[in-house]
Amino acid sequence: GYQRRVRGFPLIFHLSPLGESMTVKRRNHGRTKGRHRGHVNSIRCTNCGRFAPKDKAIKRFIVRNMVESAAVRDLQEASAIKTVTDPANPEGGYVLPKFYTKMQYCVSCAIHSRIVRVRSREDRRIRTPPQRGRRRM
Repeated sequence: GYQRRVRGFPLIFHLSPLGESMTVKRRNHGRTKGRHRGHVNSIRCTNCGRFAPKDKAIKRFIVRNMVESAAVRDLQEASAIKTVTDPANPEGGYVLPKFYTKMQYCVSCAIHSRIVRVRSREDRRIRTPPQRGRRRM
């Protein structure tokens, strides 16, 4: 490779024998940091504890009911307030609160637990998010 100085810092370019720069797998190098940010804080993977940059980690919110489904009916019978299980149609009742948990995964754990999938070279160019579907657990 050879070096070129930009703003006093050396930039190293790896060249092939033909003189072209190396191919890049992803246009953002797997991160959302941007060009002029520099350093990003690290987070710990929820699954394995590995340090990963915050912009590279795969982040998902898990929304769960605070009360398990078996106990909801018992709560409704024992409660003086009419509870509503569907927040879209409250009709003046009490909506049970939910847990919002932010899960942050390193890349290897996200692929292993199928949160993200490996995509082909043509599919990696598609930047629109996939259709959101309700997942049943």
